[in-house]
Amino acid sequence: MDDPIAQDALHSLSVRYTAVRQRSVALAEPLSAEDCCVQSMPDASPMKWHLAHTTWFFETFLLERLETNFTPTHPTFRVLFNSYYNGVGEKYPRAQRGLLTRPSLDEVQEYRCDVDRRMSMHLAGGLPEELEPLFELGLQHEQQHQELMLTDIKHVLAMNPQHPVYVATPMTNKANPSVANWLVFDAALIEVGHAGTGFCFDNETPRHRQFVESFALSSCLVTNGEYLEFIKAGGYDNPVLWLSEGWEWNRSQKIKQRLIKQRLMHPLYWQQDQEDVGWQEFTLNGLQPLDMDQPVVHLSYYEADAYTNWIGARLPTEAEWEYAATRILSSPAFAKCEQLFGVCWQWTSSSYAPYPGFATADGAIGEYNGKFMVNQYVLRGSSCVTPDGHARVSYRNFFPATAQWQFTGIRLAKSL
Repeated sequence: MDDPIAQDALHSLSVRYTAVRQRSVALAEPLSAEDCCVQSMPDASPMKWHLAHTTWFFETFLLERLETNFTPTHPTFRVLFNSYYNGVGEKYPRAQRGLLTRPSLDEVQEYRCDVDRRMSMHLAGGLPEELEPLFELGLQHEQQHQELMLTDIKHVLAMNPQHPVYVATPMTNKANPSVANWLVFDAALIEVGHAGTGFCFDNETPRHRQFVESFALSSCLVTNGEYLEFIKAGGYDNPVLWLSEGWEWNRSQKIKQRLIKQRLMHPLYWQQDQEDVGWQEFTLNGLQPLDMDQPVVHLSYYEADAYTNWIGARLPTEAEWEYAATRILSSPAFAKCEQLFGVCWQWTSSSYAPYPGFATADGAIGEYNGKFMVNQYVLRGSSCVTPDGHARVSYRNFFPATAQWQFTGIRLAKSL
């Protein structure tokens, strides 16, 4: 190949593929084989499963199309590491992934090496143009799982009373304490959704118009110290603050945790030490004193909504968040707004639903986002464990209202 531009493009594909795949392996390095096999709850998956599933994606959606005499690395992997793609075939039950002691972690790593070797051969010669979007989706998909690898292993390690350390170096972005201000945004007819030529997931499209009334958005996220005031004020014991389903969830959590009268409900991973002289928080760096100036994380939608009711505010809609973020990133007038990205996913009051005109892709790949557009809420921004370069203003994350194990927090809004 004599075209230097084409050669650079092929080199870029290989470099990006290698970098993403190596990062997944690096995330598993601090862990033992036993750590990588454990599933602490049905919503989480073992590290070993994540490593295999992201490999299954490239084998199933790319190698099967690229190789004339395609042969899977192992026939049973097609079922074991299929997540939710009914169009591909049978799936192993999600809640039982932690029972898969076989294949071993070493065998999963060998599986990754085999698929990487085969992918590298095709990348060296260039992908067919029609497969380039699938390749890009595979990279973005693995980055999504890299975030899940960290949130899931944090939940695993938090189950251990020894408070094990995943890594000694802090992984979270420390925020400098600052005074929250209200940023005012005028009513406007705005455009929402992905714009431009870069990658986006299908749920970010199509771009469409939406009217928003005037509103105000807090310049900072709610902190641990501020949320602690909600706890001390009896926020978890006041049904007036909670949605009906949220109140039932709240009561069920108290029963599950067997809380005695003088103990307090609190966010996931918080705990009071035995002498009740202070609060601590389990982190990927082990058990640490609770930093009152840092944003509160690991809140369910129910907790976030109850807090906003207590403080006399509300959660922003996803259209408000995207409108504000676009203005903030493009206007010096809003330079004081902090923590839009890289700290925690921020709950919005918007149900996860298709944009007007949304259409799913043909085939199994169309199952990626569309079929989950029910009984979930949209979160915006990104978290401290979101891979670099994976965030954007139009990104729509989504979780059910009960989800706590992700890095989820609160940015306040008010109607004007």
